[in-house]
Amino acid sequence: MVGLVLLGVLVLAAGGCACVVWAERGGPRWVRGVATVTLAASELVRRSEKNRRRSLNRTTSDGE
Repeated sequence: MVGLVLLGVLVLAAGGCACVVWAERGGPRWVRGVATVTLAASELVRRSEKNRRRSLNRTTSDGE
């Protein structure tokens, strides 16, 4: 079951990346919408990872 969920996430990510490339080349409106959602989701993941690393650095430096 977990494998199917991971496969689904992989398919969605690959489809989102394909839409980003297609939108850059002037795809239809729905492709540009999917590309916008994909780029926004990637930005959220990037920011959350950056914040997580910062909080881990503060935790390790507080313990010393």
